[in-house]
Amino acid sequence: MTPVPTRTLGSQGLRVSALGLGCMGMSYAYGPVDEARSLATLNHALDRGISLLDTADVYGPEANERLLARVLRERRDEVVLATKCGIAYADPDRAVDGRPEYVHRACDASLGRLGSDRIDLYYLHRVDPEVPIEETVGAMGELVAAGKVRHIGLSEAAAETIRRAHAVHPLSAVQMEYSLWTRGIESDILPLARELDIGVVPYSPLGRGFLSGRISSPDDLGEDDWRRDNPRFQGGNFQRNLELVEQVAALAREHGATPAQIALAWVLRQGDDIVPIPGTTRPERIDENIGALTVELDSEALERLEAIFNPAAVAGERYTEAMMKLVRN
Repeated sequence: MTPVPTRTLGSQGLRVSALGLGCMGMSYAYGPVDEARSLATLNHALDRGISLLDTADVYGPEANERLLARVLRERRDEVVLATKCGIAYADPDRAVDGRPEYVHRACDASLGRLGSDRIDLYYLHRVDPEVPIEETVGAMGELVAAGKVRHIGLSEAAAETIRRAHAVHPLSAVQMEYSLWTRGIESDILPLARELDIGVVPYSPLGRGFLSGRISSPDDLGEDDWRRDNPRFQGGNFQRNLELVEQVAALAREHGATPAQIALAWVLRQGDDIVPIPGTTRPERIDENIGALTVELDSEALERLEAIFNPAAVAGERYTEAMMKLVRN
C-alpha cells in the first residue's frame, strides 16, 4: 500500500500527513449521514497513515466534534487534531464572532466535546470584521500559552489580515478553498504564506465532489444537500462545469487514474507546504485519495489542466452572495 509521507506546516514544527481528512460531511451539509460508516472511515484513514483530521464546532453544529471524540478516545496520539471557532452558530445576532472572550469559551467547549486536553491546530473559521484581528489572535495566543492549543491558523482570511495576525502570533497554517476550479489564492495568499513560512491547507480540493467525476446531474444530490444552492451546481453553470470535468476524466483514463486522483495530484504538486484535506464518508475513498500521491503529472498533463481550467472556464461563484460576504476579510 502507498505510504503517506509527512509535510511540515509553518515554522513552528507542525508535522502532518501530506493528505488530511476533512470531516464536515460526516455530520453536516451533504445530506443524511451514516455514523457507523463515518467511524469506519476515520479509523481506516488513521490505519492508512492519515494523521490530520479537520473539524469545527459549527459542523452539526457540534455533532462532528463529538463524533471525532469516539475515535480520539482510543487513538488520540495518532491524530493531529484541527478544529475551528469563529462562526457564531448559537448567536442569532452575529454571523461571526472574534471577540477574545468568545474565543476562550469556544475553545473550552470544543475541548469538552472532543474529550481532549489539547487542540493541535486551532483556526479562526471566519474573520470578524468588527473585532481587530490582533485582539482575536492575541486570545488564540493565550490558548497556546495555556497549553490548550499547540498551533493556530486562520481560515478564509485576506492577505493583509494574515500578515497582521502573524505579527501577533506565528500562524502555522491558513485554510483556504483551493483546487483546479478555485485558484484565487495564487495571486496573493500563496505568495504571502511562503514569504511568512505559513503552511496552506486547501479545503474542497475536489471542488465539493464535482471534480471527482461522480456527479453528472443535480439530481445526484439529495434534497437536503447544500450544494443544490451553490452557484456552480445550478442550471447552465452545472453543464459548463461538467464539460470541464469530462476533460479531466479523459486525462485520468490516460494516466490509469481517477478524476479525483488527478485533481488531488495537481494540488499536491503545487508545493510541499500544501496539505489538502479532501472530505469523504467512505473508507474506499480514503484509498483512492491516497492513490493520488503516486500519480505523476508531466509537463504536458499540467499544460492540459491549465488550458482546461483557464481563468474564464469555471462557471459560477464558489459560494452564494451571502456566504461570500464572510470570506477574505
